[in-house]
Amino acid sequence: MDRLQLRQADKIEIVVLVDNYSDELLEDSKTIKRLRVPSPNAPMAEPGLSLLVKVYAGTEEHTVLMDTGISGKCLKHNTELLGTSKAVLHGVVTADVNAVESVVISHGHSDHFGGLMTFLLSAGKKVPVILHPSAFVERRLKHGNDYSDMVSLDESILEQAGALLDKRSDPSTIASDLILVSGQIERITDFEKGTPSLEAKIEGNWMPDPFYDDQALAIHIKNHGLVVLAGCSHAGAINTVRHVCKIAGTNKIHAIMGGFHLPGPDKSIAEFTIAEMKKIAPDFIIPMHCTGWNAINRFSVEMPDQFILNSVGTTYLFPFDKESTNKSQ
Repeated sequence: MDRLQLRQADKIEIVVLVDNYSDELLEDSKTIKRLRVPSPNAPMAEPGLSLLVKVYAGTEEHTVLMDTGISGKCLKHNTELLGTSKAVLHGVVTADVNAVESVVISHGHSDHFGGLMTFLLSAGKKVPVILHPSAFVERRLKHGNDYSDMVSLDESILEQAGALLDKRSDPSTIASDLILVSGQIERITDFEKGTPSLEAKIEGNWMPDPFYDDQALAIHIKNHGLVVLAGCSHAGAINTVRHVCKIAGTNKIHAIMGGFHLPGPDKSIAEFTIAEMKKIAPDFIIPMHCTGWNAINRFSVEMPDQFILNSVGTTYLFPFDKESTNKSQ
């Protein structure tokens, strides 16, 4: 695997536009800004994920959208609320969904692409949509001997709505080489084996979904290391981090955030993941979306100095510092 030339950023704003959880009582800090809007307004949560990412390098600014949630309603609602939030009105947060240059879809599950049509139709322009070719495969969920079909992406409908589809399977960069798109993630651990109940139709045959399309983003902040953004980590959270470190040529991780897909009865996978995450030793870890309540709680217990509890609407202003960040818990 060839290393890419990933430029270093000076700072990043990451706005959580869609996530499973909402908590208006969490505190702010210098680097964490919760969505503060006048009552009765409040951010909306749903079982999906969408992150608005703004990256700075000198005078350069680039904005991308990672995933779009499941319904489109949550994305639209929280995007509109963001403009009225205290942090935006005071100029502390400047990320703007209208400045989005491209959309990256982490994988072909509807809780990550469900709001894409809503976004495209409201954009009023052609928008590059970056995704793995396998994001379009047919998928289903197995229930014992029964199956339920899952919603799939439709290329022609997306293109009619204004998507400029950009299919990539190899690692690449966007935003003038400031954001790494992982491409297909290398599987190296022996405990991250996917979810047998999730199936995909590959070359005409149904099989346990290999999730070739599962991707992550990473940004290298000068003097701090990588900020890794995972969608669902179907390829494995540890596989994901090791993969982007290998491509970027650094093992220094400033923060890992996103879905780690650790729900379910087999709690040993979460324990293995946490043990390996301790070895990786990120400065901060922000488990979200499909990580599952039990696993999120375990991260908070096992990595208390690094753990941050997310709430939808939160903006993270990287780089972080320990002192001010810990005050927001």
